[in-house]
Amino acid sequence: MAFPRLGVIGAGQLARMMVAPATELGISLRLLAQDPTDSAAQICDHFIGNPTDAEAVLNFARTCDVVTFEHEQVPQSVIKNLENNGIKVYPRSDSFIYSQNKVEMRKKMDELGLPNPRWQHYSGGNVEISYPLIAKTITGGYDGRGVFVIKNEGELLDLHNDIGQPLLLEEKLTFDSEIAIMVARSPHGQAATWAATWTVQDGGICTSTITPVPDVSEEIATAATKIALNIAQGISLVGVMAVELFKVGDSLIVNELAMRPHNSGHWTIEGSRTSQFEQHIRAVLDLPLGDTSLTSQWVVMGNILGGEKNDMYRPYLHLMARTPGLKFHHYRKDVRPGRKIGHVTLLGDDLVELRNEVQHALDYLSGAVDE
Repeated sequence: MAFPRLGVIGAGQLARMMVAPATELGISLRLLAQDPTDSAAQICDHFIGNPTDAEAVLNFARTCDVVTFEHEQVPQSVIKNLENNGIKVYPRSDSFIYSQNKVEMRKKMDELGLPNPRWQHYSGGNVEISYPLIAKTITGGYDGRGVFVIKNEGELLDLHNDIGQPLLLEEKLTFDSEIAIMVARSPHGQAATWAATWTVQDGGICTSTITPVPDVSEEIATAATKIALNIAQGISLVGVMAVELFKVGDSLIVNELAMRPHNSGHWTIEGSRTSQFEQHIRAVLDLPLGDTSLTSQWVVMGNILGGEKNDMYRPYLHLMARTPGLKFHHYRKDVRPGRKIGHVTLLGDDLVELRNEVQHALDYLSGAVDE
């Protein structure tokens, strides 16, 4: 068997973090980038093309043995065109739809008997959910974009008119925390999960994660694992997927799915024996999946968000001297306020210390503190 060439549609930081494990495995990685300055295109073989251009994507895919994705912004028609032309692409279009279309995802969760909030597809007319409620754009949206808290009928009508498209309406839950669990599945049905993760949010943006989830019962952790495995099998997942959940008392409610490596799994690079990026490569190539056990009692990951500082190299002098165990991942993206430009990870046994050191690093990198 020859080493395959794996094509990735997209060249952002997720593709960038696939480069190292692909190189270690001897897998040739080729990317479809929109610009040569894209995060992963800076360090990896790539074509330039638009992921919405069916012909450009097909021409790219024909140079690869297997094709996968690092974002959801690829139209279903483009993916089906690949499949119709005999391209091996994972996840397949009939699975990927549940990551791209929130209404289809809600329908599938109901079909699988998994915990949904009350929801409805809204194109105008009667509203079956009490205000305040959550309105979401059905496609697109990430990091809190495309999600709106609606207090009354007037706000809903204004939003519907502004968007000009149907919406997904959901009940507004009072939840204790947001939890994510990563799951991987291969074409022949082998599946594996990682420890559930607490995702700390600020304004809809994940600022940090803590793994495993602190102060959570074994029953909740087991329930999260079962939900992830049930979804993976129920949608015939191939690859890695993030299942985002709301913890409401002693229950879990499915929030959203992301069918690719995900921010809530970045901790796995240092914190698991097999990272989500290596596992995704293994899964889409139908290789046996790797060990997902933790390498430390606690793993804390913090997202570096753009702030006042543009020089992201000089802070290494202070931070590496202060916290030698801190691991840095810079995506080499232009620094803009609030933009995710990298992350740091710290492992150990003292959760309070880990969180303090990660927060200090984030504050120093953003310019909020200077010592």
